[in-house]
Amino acid sequence: MKSQAGDPWYVHAILYLVIAILSVILIKVAIIDPKDAVEQERFLKTESRLRMNNIKEAEILWQKKYGNFTDNINNLIKFIKEDPFADSVINSFDSLTMKPANPFKPLSSGKFTPDSLRLSPKTFQAYILQIDTSITVDTTINRRGVVTKIDTNIVLGTRYFIEDPDGYGTVGDLYNDALKNTSSWE
Repeated sequence: MKSQAGDPWYVHAILYLVIAILSVILIKVAIIDPKDAVEQERFLKTESRLRMNNIKEAEILWQKKYGNFTDNINNLIKFIKEDPFADSVINSFDSLTMKPANPFKPLSSGKFTPDSLRLSPKTFQAYILQIDTSITVDTTINRRGVVTKIDTNIVLGTRYFIEDPDGYGTVGDLYNDALKNTSSWE
């Protein structure tokens, strides 16, 4: 059996099949794949920001106990896991609001784990964690102009800075007290 143009019917059927397959591939590449990529990127951004907020809360707990901030993420994780002070805050209960007073937010998995603070979820690189260092020098000079004493005071960790290696934001600032516990996305 031949079609009106003289070609066999199966040639037209094959062409329609090829057009249908190419249409499905085009829809997948142009619509479905970018949607999945956007959803994955949104998930990674949310997860990373939750982790940075938890690092911020850990830094605040560290400061309450020791009087300064730390730039060592391993010490911070160990502090959350093992220190009785951190444990008492995590397991405390706010009697005014009748809710747990745990400052750490659950991650996308549904719970908070201290080891999640170490690496970003996208590239598994360590978060950039820095503290400030200030040095003050006080010189005492007698009436004759002779230096009698030089006092040097080094203060570590009055401010901190957390940066996501994947570019999802920052928390804190090394130079401005007004931005001490502020997230860049808030």
